[in-house]
Amino acid sequence: MKKFLVLFVSFLFVLSVYAQKKAEYKNLREALTSTSKLMGKSGPRNVNWIDGGNKYSYTEFNATDKKNEIRSFDPSTGKDELIFNGEGLKFPDTNKTFEYQSFQWAHDSKHLLFQSNFRRLYRRSGISDYYVYSLDDKTLKTAAKNARTAQLSPDGSMVGIERGGNMYVYNFATKNETQLTNDASENIFNGHYDWVYEEEFGQAQAWNWSPDSKYIAYWQFDESKVPIITLTNYEGLHNTEEKIPIPQVGDPNPKVKIGVLDVKTHKNIWLDPGEQGDFYIPRVYWTSEPNTLAMMILNRAQNDLKLYFFNVVDGSRRLVMEEKNNTWVAIFNFYTGVNDMMFFPEKVKEFFWISDRSGYYQIYRYNYDGKLLNQVTNGNWDVIKVLGINPENQTIYYTSAEASPLEEQLYSIKFDGSEEKRLSPAQGLHQFDFSPNSKYYIDTYSSINQPRQVELWNTNGKMIKKIEDNSSVNDFIKTHEYSPKELFSFTTTDGVKLDCSMIKPFNFDPNKKYPVILAIYGGPESHSVYNSFEFSGWNQFLAQEGYIIVDVNNRGIANYGSKFEKIVYDQLGKWESNDFSETAHYLSTLPYVDAKNMAIMGTSYGGYSTVFTMLTHPDVFKVGIANSAVIDWRLYDDIYTERYMGLLSDNANGYKMSDAVTYADSLKGKLLIIHSMMDDNVHVQNTMQLLTALTNAGKDADLRIYPPGAHGAAYNMQSRLLILEVYNNYLNRYLKGECN
Repeated sequence: MKKFLVLFVSFLFVLSVYAQKKAEYKNLREALTSTSKLMGKSGPRNVNWIDGGNKYSYTEFNATDKKNEIRSFDPSTGKDELIFNGEGLKFPDTNKTFEYQSFQWAHDSKHLLFQSNFRRLYRRSGISDYYVYSLDDKTLKTAAKNARTAQLSPDGSMVGIERGGNMYVYNFATKNETQLTNDASENIFNGHYDWVYEEEFGQAQAWNWSPDSKYIAYWQFDESKVPIITLTNYEGLHNTEEKIPIPQVGDPNPKVKIGVLDVKTHKNIWLDPGEQGDFYIPRVYWTSEPNTLAMMILNRAQNDLKLYFFNVVDGSRRLVMEEKNNTWVAIFNFYTGVNDMMFFPEKVKEFFWISDRSGYYQIYRYNYDGKLLNQVTNGNWDVIKVLGINPENQTIYYTSAEASPLEEQLYSIKFDGSEEKRLSPAQGLHQFDFSPNSKYYIDTYSSINQPRQVELWNTNGKMIKKIEDNSSVNDFIKTHEYSPKELFSFTTTDGVKLDCSMIKPFNFDPNKKYPVILAIYGGPESHSVYNSFEFSGWNQFLAQEGYIIVDVNNRGIANYGSKFEKIVYDQLGKWESNDFSETAHYLSTLPYVDAKNMAIMGTSYGGYSTVFTMLTHPDVFKVGIANSAVIDWRLYDDIYTERYMGLLSDNANGYKMSDAVTYADSLKGKLLIIHSMMDDNVHVQNTMQLLTALTNAGKDADLRIYPPGAHGAAYNMQSRLLILEVYNNYLNRYLKGECN
């Protein structure tokens, strides 16, 4: 009987253990689907602040009607109401059900401008049709067809349009469309950017309404002397070629100028900054001074910024500010979502500029005469983004790395630099959607221990509503294997602290040794490691496969001050690869790391970092996987490259030393190269020249080409899945001892 009881208890114990066993992923596809479960709900989608910032609209999928509907929420009352669901709505003069991709609000919050039938061109732009919907009479009218961009005027009476390289305006009262420019040709166009401006200055619409709806300021491009990049598509019976004018390092740039159109008289005036030589016009801003436009001029080397104010009636100008730097002057940041670093609030004749002149990015306050009134923020940390400016109480709301370079926190401060306050109480990485009147904001945040939270706050410090707590994420983790992100740091041999993250294998055993994957990007002004929740299904799959996944904030990364960020200037690759190698050496000291089986992999700049590290530190990583990699910076576009490498005529040796081909004969490990023939960002020419150099050096590499793809090679879900399977198979083959 005792023996029976022991066996019975043992059986129950086994059943209990089995019942508590967490699910693992059957395959990569299943693992990738876990990403959405680990991310949780994102809160309101497509938020637009309306009624001057007193409400916000958002889109929500109605499961019953199977449609997206537009709703509004009033933070002061908690009232949520339906604004638009499109029920029964047809395209004008057709029986076709109305559909749209996006929309914008009129200033009166009573009209919507819908974008429909979108056909993509580049990363941020495409051709669309536009329709205006009235909330009062529920009518839908055609505003523009086949337009690259369209925008309602601030007073809601007109729609500005760019089509075919010319500017137009549609007047609702007269129901007439008027062409404002007529000089577009094959190489000259108005109101939209060329490829390199759109890609590297981060905007798609190359024109702006004035606040009083009197004028449209627009860019004109002449790219007749810009060299052509040819992309080959091998689909079909005969291959086809796409030709795009893209200036590479040292090439002629498009000629650019700013025009201002009077929409009533149709008069056009050109604003001449009087600058000589090659320069960029990356931004223009309407000021609070009537008829006055601010224009940024950036020299080709991007280390000298001038700000001019123009009178758009007579074209007269005055130089207001100039900023020079020994490296580059930053005017935006793609990676941290910063579109502007200069701000012109309404109602005051002052502007604000985020500069790193002190060694850290801080906010500076100027008047319209260009006089520096005061430095607003001050400290050994970087301001990241200005979110709102309230001229009535003279308060600026901004995010910074003051609490930690691994976090973005919200602060407020007075114009004169007094009364700094931290407004976001929770640790972690925060993203904010601010109302234009600076009364409310939506805070979306997470930390390594906290899944994504979404909250509505007012700027008086009160949380109005917990929108999402994502308790479902914790429920999912209770039933599925999960490896959280861990943060750690180490000090390099030259005394620099580097922050890192690590994801350990499922069922981690500290007494075992595991292979390591250093998954990196590493490009200047980017940022990789944050105190944020880990939700990547791909990383979880690799953890299930028994890998340690590591990332590092290498030198060149943003939010650590200028010295840390700008050490890479004139010498891309050197310090990034040094820090990746240093990270590997540190990891090799950990008892659970298999130092003989380490891989490095990345895409785009991460691909460059992978190849450059494999070649310049050949004894560190056994395996490298490089997707869409830059190889020679002379083959990349000029705005990005010359910002960080300087002009070729000034830094020829630096370009040679940053060229991976220079070190082709040093390859020792296994290298997998992936690229697409249709990559308009990093041209496949880079990969072909590397293969030639490796072949000439008697070195072999593995190659995968995906002809229809774009940057990153994947062109649909199946291709993305296949590429990741190729990654995994390559890692398993060469890091797990299956093939040496």
